[in-house]
Amino acid sequence: MIVKESEGISELKERLTVQSKIVITTHQNPDGDALGSMLALYWFFRNQGFDVTAISPNDYPEFLFWLPGNDIVIDFYKNRKKCEQIINEANFLFLVDYNDTRRAAEMKDSIDAAQCCKVMIDHHPFPQMIVDYSFSFTEVSSTSELIYEFIMAMDGHAWMNKSVAECIYTGIMTDTGCFSYNSSRPRTFEIVADLLNYSIEKDVIYSRIYDSYSAHRMRLLGYCLGQKMQVFPEYNTALISLSLDEQKLYNFVSGDTEGFVNYPLSIKGICFTAMFIENKDKVKISFRSRGSFPVNALSEKYFSGGGHTNAAGGESRLSLDETVKKFVDLLPQYAQQLNENMR
Repeated sequence: MIVKESEGISELKERLTVQSKIVITTHQNPDGDALGSMLALYWFFRNQGFDVTAISPNDYPEFLFWLPGNDIVIDFYKNRKKCEQIINEANFLFLVDYNDTRRAAEMKDSIDAAQCCKVMIDHHPFPQMIVDYSFSFTEVSSTSELIYEFIMAMDGHAWMNKSVAECIYTGIMTDTGCFSYNSSRPRTFEIVADLLNYSIEKDVIYSRIYDSYSAHRMRLLGYCLGQKMQVFPEYNTALISLSLDEQKLYNFVSGDTEGFVNYPLSIKGICFTAMFIENKDKVKISFRSRGSFPVNALSEKYFSGGGHTNAAGGESRLSLDETVKKFVDLLPQYAQQLNENMR
């Protein structure tokens, strides 16, 4: 067990007492793994009687509202003063599914200023945060998988229940694209097998995540694939872009484009995709790849981002058209690498 062997796990366990005030945070625009890992850890501590609070930098997609504990999550963006006070009074601050406080957006200053014990649990490469305890392993499928390992390393099996298991399973399932990538380790499936022992209904969880979209979202997907997808077969690449006006046309809400970037990977000969979504002050970018093509390296070098080899994010302060052009102009220098990746 990777966490069990980590330095500091025994010491941290001794320092944590039921009198401790624990705050758990995650990154901006939380996805299934971010919210799943945060709430799984919340229930683990809550089940033991700890004073624990979960704070999100901002809101998250409606299809995650069903998760147990959703109603206790405090939105920092909407409750700034309250959250600042809670973080300031914390004894332990857990930072899950991110390794750079810049990813916490407006919550960054509060986290940086906090004088409490900080614990990072994350699976992204190249940590940037200074913390007291770091449980960072890039080889795991998701932070939620790492939360399971953390709980077991803390001898916390007795505090596992259906709520914890549902949150962990949701994080693992969503961060692996329903086990289609980042899920080749046997240990991942051993953990999933154990989660099933807590009476979770995996098919119901899948349906709650992937079968709860609006009709507007389905029409938006059709529009993106039919009108906005560009394919560059010579570079084994495809992209989708979406402007603010187009989002308004389809009554866009947070989470509506979740997974859109993966669809072009189903095209024969395509191993690299990108999705460009215009925001008011920047363009948000998602990258995906198959094989060994490192989208995180490209994102970090040109789009102020990072992530995993096959899944990364970035952003641009250029206009949407300028950002897309910049990306397309980069493709020739990666042509050989992308072509070799398809062999």
